[in-house]
Amino acid sequence: MNILLTSVGRRSYLIKYFKEALGDLGKIYASNSVKSIATQEADDYLITPLIYDDNYIPVIIDFCIKNNITAVMSVFDIDLLVLSKNASIFEENGIRLILADQKAIEICNDKWETFLFLKKNNIKTPKSYLSVDDVLKSIENSEISYPVVIKPRWGMASLGIYMVDNEDELRVLSKKCKKEIFDSHLKFESSFTPDESIIYQEKLNGQEYGLDVINDLEGNYVTTFSKKKILMRAGETDLGETVSSLPFINIAQILSHEIKHQAILSVDCFIVKDEIFVIEMNCRISGHYPLSHLAGVDLPKQIVLWLQGKQTDLSLIQFKENLFIIKDLVPKIISV
Repeated sequence: MNILLTSVGRRSYLIKYFKEALGDLGKIYASNSVKSIATQEADDYLITPLIYDDNYIPVIIDFCIKNNITAVMSVFDIDLLVLSKNASIFEENGIRLILADQKAIEICNDKWETFLFLKKNNIKTPKSYLSVDDVLKSIENSEISYPVVIKPRWGMASLGIYMVDNEDELRVLSKKCKKEIFDSHLKFESSFTPDESIIYQEKLNGQEYGLDVINDLEGNYVTTFSKKKILMRAGETDLGETVSSLPFINIAQILSHEIKHQAILSVDCFIVKDEIFVIEMNCRISGHYPLSHLAGVDLPKQIVLWLQGKQTDLSLIQFKENLFIIKDLVPKIISV
C-alpha cells in the first residue's frame, strides 16, 4: 500500500505521522510545486506543475501509476477542489481519493457558501456580506458595528485579512485586500467570483476553538476532537490546549452528516456567551491536527486500517484533555 500526500508544503510532521502509520506496508510519497522540508521527509517525492496547470492531474496520475500508489490525500484547499473535479480519472486508474465530494469542497472553500450552508442548517455563524455598501447599510441599521473583518472569500492561511474600525479603513483596505487576492494564488478560485471576491464579517469577541470532525471512509461519523486556540501564526495554531468535545458534539454531527467528508473535517469556531459560532471549515488535515495527534490520536494509522477494509480501532482515537501543546520551528538545510 503506497500513499501520496499532495501539496505538502512545510508539513513534514504529516509525512512522519503517515510513515509511522504505514510501517512496512508500503511507502509514503509527497508532491509539491517546489522542494520543501516535507518532500525531503517522504520516501520519494514529485515536483508538480502548479495546481491549475493543464498538466497537473496527468502528472499526478502518471506518478501514481509508476509508483503503484493506491491512495491520494491532499492538505491544501485549492488542490482539494481540483482533485475532486477529476475524481473519475483517479477511480478509473484504481486510485482512491481521500476527500469530500466536489460540492462539499466548494462549500468549504467559498466562505460565502459556508455562511449560507451554516444558516441553512441552523448553525450560528457571523453576519456576513459581499459588498462595502451592504456593510455600511447594516452598520447604519445597527445590525453590526465596527470593527468589521475583511478577508478573501476564497482565502486561506490568514492572507489578506484586515480588521477595520471606520468607513475610510473599510474602503481603503477592501481595495488592498482585492489587490492581494489577485496578486497571489488566491486569484484562481477568486476568478470564479471576481466582483465579489471579498467577504465582510462581524467580529466575534470570544474564545476560538479548532475541531477535528472524524468520519470513516464511507462518510459515517466517528468522533470529534477539540482544541482551544491560544496562539496563532499564519492561520495555524502554534499553542493550544486540548479540551472536552462535549459542547461541540451536536454541531459536529450535523456537519459530518451534511458534508459527508472522508477522514477529517477541520472546523474553526468561537464560543461567545456560551453560544457556538462556526467560522470556517476545511475538508483536510489542518494546522491544529498535530495537537490531536500529540494528545493520543493516530488518524493516519486509522486511515491505513480503513484502506485495508478494517473497522475503526478505538485505541487509535483516544484523546487526552487539558494538555498544552506548542509547535516548534527548526531551521534545516534541504538537499539541492
